[in-house]
Amino acid sequence: MLRCLQLAQLGKGNVAPNPMVGAVLVYKNTIIGEGYHQKYGQAHAEVNCINSVAEENKHLIQRSTLYVSLEPCNHFGKTPPCTDLIVKNKIPKVVIGCKDNYEEVNGKGIKRLTDSGVEVVVEVLEHKCISLNKRFFCYNQNKRPYIILKWAQSENAKISDNGVERTLISNSITNKLVHKWRSEEASIMIGSNTALKDNPALTVRDYFGNNSVRIVVDINLKLPASLQLFDGTVKTIVFNGQKQKEDKIFSYYKISEKEKNISEILNILYTLQIQSVIVEGGAKLLQSFIDTNLWDEARIITNTVLTISDGLNAPELQYEKLTGSHYFLTDKIEYFTNNNA
Repeated sequence: MLRCLQLAQLGKGNVAPNPMVGAVLVYKNTIIGEGYHQKYGQAHAEVNCINSVAEENKHLIQRSTLYVSLEPCNHFGKTPPCTDLIVKNKIPKVVIGCKDNYEEVNGKGIKRLTDSGVEVVVEVLEHKCISLNKRFFCYNQNKRPYIILKWAQSENAKISDNGVERTLISNSITNKLVHKWRSEEASIMIGSNTALKDNPALTVRDYFGNNSVRIVVDINLKLPASLQLFDGTVKTIVFNGQKQKEDKIFSYYKISEKEKNISEILNILYTLQIQSVIVEGGAKLLQSFIDTNLWDEARIITNTVLTISDGLNAPELQYEKLTGSHYFLTDKIEYFTNNNA
């Protein structure tokens, strides 16, 4: 199962809104086939695993055990049901890491296998398997995207000074990590003040991977078209209080103009099948997620040698639990989860 999890992670950034899944086929403690879900809309892990078995070993398939990190699907989506493939190949035993909470599966795959005489073992390294697909599970269970808050702050907890120029806080190595984070999420969000002051592109440049959908909250539609956000290179969503227009590149969604309209935003993102959001600022937007208790993780970068005497205070977490930290030169990166999510 650990090997299944290793394989599954190879699909990170390429399979959403599907989950990451790995599969391993074992005959007498020897792996004869393995595979993972490589790209959304293409073959699932079980298919790639069975297809990887060498010709001289194909007769062993019906005497082998299939390990898979997530319950096999039992419905027609972009591809046929994996349970049909397992039954067709007469695999006698399947070991499953965790059940799939997507309503089209959710125990139906297991039932299909057991009804066909397949021995099924479930909940093997269950916690690790769920954690791998926390975005997928959160999306299906809570009917909202998985939310990661991220900001950089000075040693005295300021996220910027009061000048008009952008304040550079994190170093170049940490910036590469931030771009890696971006490549792993479905979308990235900022507020209008951050868009105006920093003019960010919100793309993946210092790392390899796909660009996330760009999201900006601009209630009064005050942002100029000259900003990098509107260069037309990446799908961009604008939440505002005036305009409703859906398009392939630029989409505008009208929300209420109240200060804490986070639930409205998340409901729309849910309907758009956006499973995760990394919120990069500014302070007001970040604090709105915290105050409404709509966040799952926070990643805080602190420049331990920089102080800003007159600046904007960093957000203040609630219900946080520190899960880890490390340094890149003088930058300290801390990871938190929401104990009350």
